[in-house]
Amino acid sequence: MSLYCTRATYGYFIHKGTSGCGKSTVIQLLERFYDVSEGRLLIDGHDIRDLNIQWLRSQIGLVNQEPVLFDLTIRENIAYGNHSGQSVYIQEIIDVAKKANIHDFIQKLPQGYETNVGARGTQLSGGEKQRIAIARVLFHDPKVLLLDEATSAMDAQNEKIVQQALDQAQQKRTTIIVAHRLSTIQNCDLICVMDPKSRRIIEHGKHSDLIQQRGIYYKLVVGE
Repeated sequence: MSLYCTRATYGYFIHKGTSGCGKSTVIQLLERFYDVSEGRLLIDGHDIRDLNIQWLRSQIGLVNQEPVLFDLTIRENIAYGNHSGQSVYIQEIIDVAKKANIHDFIQKLPQGYETNVGARGTQLSGGEKQRIAIARVLFHDPKVLLLDEATSAMDAQNEKIVQQALDQAQQKRTTIIVAHRLSTIQNCDLICVMDPKSRRIIEHGKHSDLIQQRGIYYKLVVGE
C-alpha cells in the first residue's frame, strides 16, 4: 500500500472500508504500536523508525472507540500527560472543554472539574468519556490527529454532539480518520476505500468524485 499525505491547514486523510480490511492498522503503525515488516513509513522524509518514539507520540493525538480515562478528577484527566513542567491553569482546561462540548455538562456536576470519574471513567456515559478524551487531545494541541472509529458505538444523538467536538479538534491540523459511517467523512479532502480481501486501496478521491465513479464507494453510500 502506497499513500502520501501532505501537511495542510485543514488536511484530512481518510480511510473507509469494511471490518477487517486493515484500516486501524494504519493508525497503529503511525503511533508505532508496532513497526512495518516491509516497506517504509516516512514523516517529512524521515523513516518513522528513526524518530524518537516519545517525541513522535507527543506530535500525535489519538481518539478511538474506547477512550482511556483514569481514576482521577475530570481536570486531571484532561491535563493528563502534561510533561512541560509548567503549571496548568484551570482556564486552559475550561477552554478546551468548551471546544469539546463537555463544559456545560461538567458545570452541572456538584464538584465540577474536581469530580472523580471512577476507574476507567465508569461514572460517565460513552459520549461524556469521548468528549473528555477529545478535550485532552485539544489540551495537548498535536500536529496530527488520528480518529479511529471515534463515534461508531454511539446513538445518533450522542454521535452528533461528539462529531461537533471532533470538527473543532480537526481544525488547523492534519487528520486521519478511520470510519464506517459516511456522515463523518463526506467533507474530507481525500477518501480511501480499502478492500477487505486484498487489504489494498482500491479507490481514492473526494466524495463527489467517488460518487461519479459509481464504484465501491458509491455502492457503500447507496447501501447506507
